[in-house]
Amino acid sequence: MNEDYLPLAYLNAWEYCPRRFYLEYVLGEMEDNEHIILGRHLHRNIDQEAILQEGDTLIHQQQWVWSDRLKVAGIIDAVEECNGQLIPVEYKKGKMAQHLNDHFQLCAAALCLEERTGHSIASGEIFYHANRRRQIVTFTTQLRQATEQAIALAHIAAQGSMPAPIDHSKKCQSCSLQEICLPFEIKKIQADLVNEA
Repeated sequence: MNEDYLPLAYLNAWEYCPRRFYLEYVLGEMEDNEHIILGRHLHRNIDQEAILQEGDTLIHQQQWVWSDRLKVAGIIDAVEECNGQLIPVEYKKGKMAQHLNDHFQLCAAALCLEERTGHSIASGEIFYHANRRRQIVTFTTQLRQATEQAIALAHIAAQGSMPAPIDHSKKCQSCSLQEICLPFEIKKIQADLVNEA
């Protein structure tokens, strides 16, 4: 696969925080914390390529997908095939909510599948481990456009300079790169500079 194809997982990172995306994708910074370790642990049963049959549903685990048009590629946790329909599925450790970063990742995978198969995909699903429930994500025109825009912006950001930290204390507290990014320290220095001026 071409090196300039954006990995789907980094599209998720881009929407979560552009600075995190830059640190991980451009600079190669990676750190584990309890969230990363738990996510890796929960994926242990689905991280092997396999084809399974459950009733009328054929499940393709760990499917490699890509889009030459959008220049994105990656592995989707599963693609379920039932009654001629393809349903991309992602597994996440957190709780079910409207996580746009997860929706972008899932939608981008669907766009890749559509390009590869020529079939339209109406929706996908995200299994949130904390709730033990699936969330249906409908691939609306708005979500498709927002996903494509995010992909384009992430490609541009990868060629630019590192963004400043965002002011999302809750996200920053959960981020594995907090000690590399130093968002709270930078915010304090900036506040001190403003006060001195």
